[in-house]
Amino acid sequence: MMHRLLPLAFGLALVLSGCRGMQSEKPPIHPNLNMDFQEKFEAQEANPFFADDAAMRQPVAGTVARGQLVTTDNAPFEYGRTASGAFVSEIPVEVTPALLDRGEERYLIYCAVCHGPSGDGQGVIMAGNAGQGYGYTPAPTYHSDYLRDIEDGYLYSVIANGVRSMPSYGHELLPQDRWAVVAYIRALQRSQDADLEDIPLEERDRVSSQYVGSN
Repeated sequence: MMHRLLPLAFGLALVLSGCRGMQSEKPPIHPNLNMDFQEKFEAQEANPFFADDAAMRQPVAGTVARGQLVTTDNAPFEYGRTASGAFVSEIPVEVTPALLDRGEERYLIYCAVCHGPSGDGQGVIMAGNAGQGYGYTPAPTYHSDYLRDIEDGYLYSVIANGVRSMPSYGHELLPQDRWAVVAYIRALQRSQDADLEDIPLEERDRVSSQYVGSN
């Protein structure tokens, strides 16, 4: 039995003897350089193999990427579109206080840094550096007529896929949370473009007295 264990003990001692914590000025042994110098094309690079010299390719005609199949059943909720591809006009889930609370939480985490807590496009990323910003493309305000009138599905699509210089938040926000953020954006828009009739009757006197008192 002992003679069988001797090779194992010798091998273990040999391995441990090489782990002495000593530094070496010699370059590391690196026999395979394929991972350092990969033969690949980055996004937006030219590729002379194709007639259009573009490395980024369009999907093969008639194919659908995994997870991107749009059906009548899942299109409004998953993609913010009808089965024909048009943006849905209204949020396809029930708008509840719980949904708005969730939307506010997610909005303040992912959106407010650019779009601002009130949705005016003056988040810390845009208005930082003593009001000079940090060189980013200005985030739009949600309080324009264009975005007040835009379909709910459009806002959902922008969250999921990004638009222009805004990146996608599809990995950070699941569909239910995307709709929650859309609902909260609509609440922000309503709050900045409301009149007395939009306030519940039981709250109007209190709001009116506060407004009069502040002026």
